[in-house]
Amino acid sequence: MAERMLKFTDVPKAMPEKREPEARRTDFNEIYQEFAREQAAVQAARCSQCGVPYCQIHCPLHNNIPDWLRLTAEGRLEEAYEIAASTNNMPEVCGRICPQDRLCEGNCVIEKGFESVTIGTVERFITETAWAEGWVKPPRPRRERPESVGIVGAGPGGLAAAEQLRRKGYQVHVYDRHDRVGGLLIYGIPGFKLEKDVVLRRWRLLEEGGITFHLNFEVGRDASLEELRGRHDAILIATGVYKARELMAPGVGLGNVVPALDYLVASNRKGLGDSVPAFEDGSLDANGKRVVVIGGGDTAMDCVRTAVRQGATSVKCLYRRDRANMPGSQREVRNAEEEGVEFVWLSAPEAFVGEDTVAGVRIIRMHLGIADATGRQVPVPIEGSAATIEADLVIKALGFDPEDVPALFGAPELKVTRWGTIRAELATGMTSLDGVFAAGDIVRGASLVVWAIRDGRDAAEAIHSYIQAKIGAAPVKLAS
Repeated sequence: MAERMLKFTDVPKAMPEKREPEARRTDFNEIYQEFAREQAAVQAARCSQCGVPYCQIHCPLHNNIPDWLRLTAEGRLEEAYEIAASTNNMPEVCGRICPQDRLCEGNCVIEKGFESVTIGTVERFITETAWAEGWVKPPRPRRERPESVGIVGAGPGGLAAAEQLRRKGYQVHVYDRHDRVGGLLIYGIPGFKLEKDVVLRRWRLLEEGGITFHLNFEVGRDASLEELRGRHDAILIATGVYKARELMAPGVGLGNVVPALDYLVASNRKGLGDSVPAFEDGSLDANGKRVVVIGGGDTAMDCVRTAVRQGATSVKCLYRRDRANMPGSQREVRNAEEEGVEFVWLSAPEAFVGEDTVAGVRIIRMHLGIADATGRQVPVPIEGSAATIEADLVIKALGFDPEDVPALFGAPELKVTRWGTIRAELATGMTSLDGVFAAGDIVRGASLVVWAIRDGRDAAEAIHSYIQAKIGAAPVKLAS
């Protein structure tokens, strides 16, 4: 092993070939090519096998990263996939969209002076090889159980929980209000980061494994939460958070000032071949428009890069802090800049101007003052620095809050926190209702896909323990 590893001293970090900006501006295909087997092996061999794997510690799923890097370097790809899949229900998704620069790669011990191992791209290579070779199998329990579990939400958290429970033999039913499985993986994240076939094939695999999906199903409309509780031995709420945070400023109600998710959903539906009236009438289409996106997170990066591909005449991103303090992935910022996006740092919207539809954004310049309780410097307006940026379409990418789940589900007894997220026990994920669990963004607030997967896996274990205790049976060792 020593001969194969420790290549970081003489092999530089390399990413897969990236399509040229002029080419990728014209379509929604993923921008990175696949590693060749030899390239993946060489890059995996840069891992130092340090013995103190901060990459693993800082991964929410605690993926066994050094192990599958070593196996990849040795050409043992099927074993590498088995290890990667043992802790992650969607390694092909995380390899594409996780902000590795903030998580595993950003904490690689060789990063200082040598640059980190390209963990995400190797993870993607391993999993794509596994799909191509037929190593990815549907969940097959060792024995069937009579108990059933209902899961509300077919996003990453709900899907992870569904797979884990199905492996234990439970009859799993997943309810979702959309017409496809995947949640924001399908409707929120653009294809240039995550092509939709990657998600759809995972859906088909889970169906093949015996998981039942009820689509176009809204809890509170098609059945109350209480009715679902009567159908199943346990319920998991994994709906995510979708309500856009509002911006309180004069003119915010003007036409063509739109929430980010409305814009991204319209674009993704159009790409999937759906009829999208709001896109077809031009209100959610950036083609020929001067676009301004407000926000500095990954959703804002998705919006600016989508606008470029739709044919916007100009795309600007306003963020009230500087580049070093933005929450989004720096890799995504670089990609956006390459594609022609202009970042207007240290600026905040003060008002929107126009008659019936927006014609511009009046901004005020900021400087970073003293740090607040979180340790981040607080943006402070610079007096007399106001200016106006022309705009035909303004997209608000300010984050998401939870909807009023108790009201939507017809369950006023379901307790929530002061932030509107569902109140769940830290150790078990149990809500105020017996047998009803909650996981993912609806509990922790808007977060990363990898955290949703982790929460879904934890919830599955908690539900299994709950049902075992309820039926008075000793835990049974089943396939994991």
